[in-house]
Order: sequence, then C-alpha cells, then structure tokens
Amino acid sequence: MTKLYATLITSALILATGVPAMAGTKAADRREHRQQVRIAQGVNSGELTAAEVLRLERRQFQVRRFEARAKSDGNVTFVERVRLQHKLNQTNRQIRRQKHD
Repeated sequence: MTKLYATLITSALILATGVPAMAGTKAADRREHRQQVRIAQGVNSGELTAAEVLRLERRQFQVRRFEARAKSDGNVTFVERVRLQHKLNQTNRQIRRQKHD
C-alpha cells in the first residue's frame, strides 16, 4: 500500500511541475499549485484514499486541459478566465470534501 501512495505522490509532483507550462493566469497557477499541495498532504496524512486521489487528479487534469485550450489562441478572454476560476472553485470544494469525509 505504501508503494501505491509513493507512486501517487510522485505522479502528483510530476503533474504539479507541468502546471506553469500551461499557465493562463498567474493567479490560476498559484491556485492549481496550492490544490496540488493539498492533495499531496492528504495522501501523506492518510485523509485521502487512492480512489479519491485519482478522482482529484483527474479533475486537476481537466482544469489544466481547459486552461491550455483557452490559451491556445494566444489570448485568455474574460469569459474563459471566469470559467477557469469556476472550475478551480469546484475543484477546491471537492478537495475539501474528500479530505474531510
């Protein structure tokens, strides 16, 4: 079981380092990084199970993918920034729920 957690932590760190490359805004990057750290802390403390971590990582990936699409034309519009913030808010709530259930 500890190998699974070590693998998940390693993958979380790898994904966290990829976040700045797809940055839409600096604030979004900081939030994504903090969320990634919170997920890693949940793994280390045992608050998150492997299945919960996978779901949260998938949500983080979806946010990064949306951000990459928004930035693909070279400009992140106001509407795209609002949608990105909404997705980050949803992910933030989901991380809290999973860590405290």
